[in-house]
Amino acid sequence: MLTAKGATGRHADLLVRGGTVVTPEKSAQADIACVDGRIVSLDARGWSASEVVKADGLHVLPGVIDTQVHFREPGLEHKENLEAGTRGAVLGGVTAVFEMPNTHPLTLHRADLERKLAAASGRAWCDIAFYIGGSSVNASELGHLETLPGCAGVKVLMGSSFGDLLTDDDTVLRRILAHGRRHVAVHAEDEARLRERRAIVEASGDVRDHPRWRDVESALKATRRIVGMAAEAGRLLHVLHVSTAEEVAFLAAHRSRATVEVLPHHLTLCAPECYERLGTLAQMNPPVRDARHREALWHALREGQVDTLGSDHAPHTQEEKARPYPQPPSGMPGVQTLLPVMLDHVSQGRLSLQRLVELTSAGPARVFGIMGKARIAVGYDADLTLIDLKARREITNRWMASVCGWTPYDGMRVTDWPMATIVRGQVVTRDDAVQGQPVGQPVRFCNKMAITPA
Repeated sequence: MLTAKGATGRHADLLVRGGTVVTPEKSAQADIACVDGRIVSLDARGWSASEVVKADGLHVLPGVIDTQVHFREPGLEHKENLEAGTRGAVLGGVTAVFEMPNTHPLTLHRADLERKLAAASGRAWCDIAFYIGGSSVNASELGHLETLPGCAGVKVLMGSSFGDLLTDDDTVLRRILAHGRRHVAVHAEDEARLRERRAIVEASGDVRDHPRWRDVESALKATRRIVGMAAEAGRLLHVLHVSTAEEVAFLAAHRSRATVEVLPHHLTLCAPECYERLGTLAQMNPPVRDARHREALWHALREGQVDTLGSDHAPHTQEEKARPYPQPPSGMPGVQTLLPVMLDHVSQGRLSLQRLVELTSAGPARVFGIMGKARIAVGYDADLTLIDLKARREITNRWMASVCGWTPYDGMRVTDWPMATIVRGQVVTRDDAVQGQPVGQPVRFCNKMAITPA
């Protein structure tokens, strides 16, 4: 790709010329003119620009939105931080992220949210929003907290958390659901069952038992509980990282009550092979499971029963991961590899490019009420991800921007690759390199009403 200077006619800050624009409905060639960070025309005839991106042979997607990342700041910067995490995001074609509340301190109050927004200012390469954790200590305030600028919504952890962020009591869950209007994002694992079954892995010390410990019933029991309570409260849910065939079937019957997220890890990796090859680097919660569950997730995705793809980017150091199982923390990096891995699935015919766009832009916008993003249309933010469907690359640890410095996909060869990332009309990456300065701003949301599932 080349840039050039223009000097005549109507003047734009940026023109993206010659690319094939992809929407959830169709693909068509179009030129995109951008002024003051927004799209002003899809017909660039007669326009000049301060910068021109020649996108001939490339496909132009609405900027990819990753609605589940853990950037570990404040308190855990030895694993990740806001600058490195967002730099990895844009290198992978992601233009906006939603960051989780399990930092030190936890994100539970207005001051916690404002501290994170201040930390991201001038350091985030992509646009960003932060979840508020739903807890017994702030349940009555959540209706207000979820409307604050830069708040992605409320996140509830029914298992696999600590302190005030662990919310496994039904009384507290009902209080949380009673306060607010937006979707509540839920990590659904039954904490009591997980505690009962931990002896399995304490005895075996074998990471291949991770999905046996955190079994189907642990996930399904929690999902059933929270969906039932949400129905009583008249509240909508967004169930994160669904990993089992049984959850898929249950949630398909409750589409009016809950939207669904799946992860590239659960669509790509498979037990027991991933544990034998990667050891504890494949350890995450909920676990990577066997082929039966993976195929059920793919079926749900193709049938329109999945609303968003998130990475659940959750990095830990290789030293932490090298501890004897079950001591290592669960989680793996993923924001930088979300699009390359899913584009490889596109190249192999597992899903269409239009469906991928739906899951990474239109779906997140609909579920979370995102304003001004996720469409290539006049008036919308000029967030664009340019990809080469013919490019062949290898994902490596060396490519990773994350502080943790590794990926479970090290050595994986993929077809299709993000070639440039544009955030509100500013080219922030081109040809695997960042350029300029971090330009991220808080994502804006519509807080007036809940957004119903499709």
